[in-house]
Amino acid sequence: MQVFWNRGYESSSTRELLEAMCLSRSSLYQAFGNKEQLFLEALRRYRESLVGRLGRRLAVAPSAMAFLTGLFRETAQEAGSDRAARGCLIFNSASELGQRDGLPSQHARHSIAAITALFHEAVSRAQAEGDIAPGRNTDALASYLTMGMAGLRTLLKSGADAEQAGQSVELLLDGLQH
Repeated sequence: MQVFWNRGYESSSTRELLEAMCLSRSSLYQAFGNKEQLFLEALRRYRESLVGRLGRRLAVAPSAMAFLTGLFRETAQEAGSDRAARGCLIFNSASELGQRDGLPSQHARHSIAAITALFHEAVSRAQAEGDIAPGRNTDALASYLTMGMAGLRTLLKSGADAEQAGQSVELLLDGLQH
């Protein structure tokens, strides 16, 4: 996962993957079949971990708006960190693979959809709690948040500072309520 996260799918060589996993070529092929299958497993694991962690965080948050505000503000505060420089494996993969044919790009799109579904749940809850107007399009707002997080991760990856990222986040959050 770390190799794909740092280098991307296409740029990750089989040799680098073998070294990172301390496996022989035959062991890799026996366990995963090929590089593509290994990538699919790494992306699935990353997605399930991320979405699961965020879902649990949403479930215990005092409000959905508190969850969203905290998530976006904390992400902005990662500016300048190694984590920010690496970006998000899901957004990195979606940007790299785009709308190509094949399983890697399909799985990247599926991962984006999983993040959007989590944001949809948060927006629906925020509407029920009265923090977002109930008449606003929930699907559009969930996509707006996915787009905002993808943009924020890209901004941070490109070296934006915490102030710039923070200002962008405040505008994004303001857009949820107006």
